[in-house]
Order: sequence, then structure tokens, then C-alpha cells
Amino acid sequence: MPVIVLLIDRSDLSRIIYHALAAEFAIDAIIREEKPPRSVLVKRRSKKLGWPTVLGQIAFASCIVPLLRRQSSQRRSELLWQYGMDESPIPSALLTDVPSVNDPRTIALLAKLSPQVIVVNGTRILEGAVLSATRAIFLNTHVGITPLYRGVHGGYWALASGNPEQFGVTIHKIDKGIDTGEIVAQQRFNPSPSDNFCTYPLLQIAEAIPLLKRAVRDALNGTLQALSPPTGPSKLWTHPTAIQYLRFRVARGTR
Repeated sequence: MPVIVLLIDRSDLSRIIYHALAAEFAIDAIIREEKPPRSVLVKRRSKKLGWPTVLGQIAFASCIVPLLRRQSSQRRSELLWQYGMDESPIPSALLTDVPSVNDPRTIALLAKLSPQVIVVNGTRILEGAVLSATRAIFLNTHVGITPLYRGVHGGYWALASGNPEQFGVTIHKIDKGIDTGEIVAQQRFNPSPSDNFCTYPLLQIAEAIPLLKRAVRDALNGTLQALSPPTGPSKLWTHPTAIQYLRFRVARGTR
């Protein structure tokens, strides 16, 4: 029997992906990582981006995101109903909780289970030891069009950059880079005027689920094929600052 493992975070999107896949496939194990302490994240980002940018990101997450979340609560409910998404808790019997997806317990469990497919969502970047622990195909759902919009919030950044035609999702294999693996499925679509920063990812995951299911089926059947990547400059995007969000909201109406 084929073995399927999930490597996930604690987000609602990961729960949605689990329930969608479990409706069609037998999921053998789920490794769920804890979110790093905020102090660790802030320190790490400040080294890469500088304190002014990180403070702007904190202001956005603390002051603007809660407002957007309240404004989009009805739209979120509509999306859950429209696409039949289930965000209920994952059965505890399947879960192995680890502080990091790169924990030695992850490596040991993957080596023991020898899965054919590993579906990843929302975790840290996988280290080489995890990728080499098994010969499985690692599949990631990226809420953006790679390699043009790598990193986080790809759909939002496409809109904010004035490229709404590049709003979409990508299913790709995982390699040692950040969203640089072979593309196996990609789809572009338009968000609703009632969507905003907080509902873009939910809409993107909803549209990605059929693509992900097909990719898992093809991986199990040995028929998974890579697609040619879109042309254009590739950039690694990070979280918006409060000033960036407000500027693009005024200039382009990006919500």
C-alpha cells in the first residue's frame, strides 16, 4: 500500500488540506511543527531585513491584520461553505508534534515509514537531512505563482505589484531552495472584490486542492510531470510593512 505523510504547521490551511486529502487518500502520519517563538522570528528577520522593515511588519501584523480579519469574516465563511472546506481539528492519533519539522524525530519517522509522497504546508524550510531521509516525492502548495513570486503572500504581492494576471497557486516539488522546485501544477484566477489580505490564502488553497489531489495521484502512479516555469524575474517576497500595505491600498486598491 502507498504511504502518504503530511508535514504541516498548526494553521487552519493545513487542517483544510488534511481533510481534503483524507477524503480521497489514506494518510499514514502527520508531523506537525510548533510555531517558533516570536522573539526568535523577530531576531532572525532583523538580521536579514533590518530593524526598520521588521518593525513595520510587526505594525502591519498587530494593527492592520486584525482589522482586515474582522472585515473579512463573512467572506471567509462564504469561502468555507462554497468550497466545502473543513477546518476542524486533525485526529490526534495521526499526529506527531515536533518543535521543528527538521527535528531528528521527523527524520527517523520518515526513514521508518518510507513514504511514496510527502505533502508539505506552512513549515520551515526543509533541511537536507529531511529531504534525504526518504526517496519520497515532496510536494508543496504555494499560494503564489513561482518562480515569479516566491516566499510568502505571493497572491497579495502580485496584486500589489500591478500584476493581477499572476494571482494564483502552484504545486511544486521541494528542493533545497525556497519555492524553486519543479512545478507540477499551476493555476491563475481572480480574487473577488470582497477578498483581502486575510482571505487571499484561503481562496488560493481552495483552488489549489484539486491540483494537489491530482499531483498526489500522479506521484503515486509514477506519472507526475514537470511543467515549464513562467518567464519573468524571480523574487523572494516577505511580509509587507504597514507603510507598504497602506501605500499599495491607496495606489492600486490592493486590499
